[in-house]
Amino acid sequence: MSKVKYYYDPESLSYRKIERKKRRTFKFALVFLLAAALFGFGFVFIASQYIESPKEKALIRELQNLELQYDLLNKKMSEAEAVLANIADRDNNIYRVYFEANPIPEAQRRAGFGGINRYKDFEGYDNSKLIAESNKRLDILQKQIVVQSKSLDEIAVLAEEKEKLLAAIPAIQPVSNEDLTRMASGYGMRSDPFTKARKMHWGMDFTAPRGTPVYASGDGKVVRADSRATGYGKHIRIDHGFGYVSLYAHLYKYNVRKNQKVKRGDLIGFVGSTGRSQAPHLHYEIFKDKKRINPINFYYGSLTAEEFAKLLEHASLENQSLD
Repeated sequence: MSKVKYYYDPESLSYRKIERKKRRTFKFALVFLLAAALFGFGFVFIASQYIESPKEKALIRELQNLELQYDLLNKKMSEAEAVLANIADRDNNIYRVYFEANPIPEAQRRAGFGGINRYKDFEGYDNSKLIAESNKRLDILQKQIVVQSKSLDEIAVLAEEKEKLLAAIPAIQPVSNEDLTRMASGYGMRSDPFTKARKMHWGMDFTAPRGTPVYASGDGKVVRADSRATGYGKHIRIDHGFGYVSLYAHLYKYNVRKNQKVKRGDLIGFVGSTGRSQAPHLHYEIFKDKKRINPINFYYGSLTAEEFAKLLEHASLENQSLD
C-alpha cells in the first residue's frame, strides 16, 4: 500500500491530502517502463558482447576443434604429397626408364583443376580459405593417386612383358662347355668344307661328340623338329616370341616334338652329323625378325667373362666351317 502524502495550505492553515492525477501517474509509469526497457536491452547487449552462454561456449569449442582437425588434415596431406611426389619421381625416372616407357607429364598428373570455381560453396565463412584450400589439396591428391595407380598398373604389365622377354631371349650357349671339343667356326665369311670357296656362315659351329646334349637357349615353342630343310639335316627351331627364333642343326636325334613348349636349359636333342655336315657338331643360328644375327652376342646367361672372351677369340677366326 502506497504512502499518503500531504501538503500545508497557508490559506486554510491546515494540511491537505495530495491528490495524484491519473494522467501524471500514467506518464510516470510509462517513463519508468521505458527506462527499465532501455536498461534491460542495454544489459542484454553488453552481456551478449562480453558474456558467453553455455551454448556459445560449446559452439566455440567445436569450431576450435574443427580448425585443429583441418590443421592436422593439412599436415597429413603434406606428408602424403611428399610420399606421392617421391613415388612419381621414381616412376618417371626409374621404372619407366627401365621399361622404356614415356614419363607421365606433370600437367597430366595435375590435370582437371582449372577453369570453374569448384569451391564456391565454401565462400562467405570465417574459415572459408582454410576449408576451400584443404578440399582443393585433397582433390588434387586423389587425382594424383588415381593417375599413379594407373601408371603402376601399366608398369606391372610392362614388367611382366619384360620378364617374359628376358626369359625368351636365347641367352645361353646351347652346348655345355664341359661337353665341347672346340668352338669350330663362328658367324661371318668362312671357307666352305666341301667347295673350299669363301661364303657367309650364318651361325656358330660347336664341335662335340655324337650324342652330346643340346639345350634350349631360351623359353619358347618348338615350331620345327624335322629334316626337311636343305643342308640342316635333323634340326629344331624354337620360336621365343618377340621376333626371336633359334635353330639347332645336324642333330643325331630329338628330345622334343613340334608345338612343345620348352624352358631355357631344357634338353631338346643330341649332337650329330646329319645333313650337309663334315663331322659331329651343332650348327646354331639366331633369327631376329626373320633376319639372321650373330649368336655370339647372346651368351651372357651362361658364360663367365673369361669364357666369353675365349669364345669371342675363336669365333673371330676366319677358318673353315663344318657345314
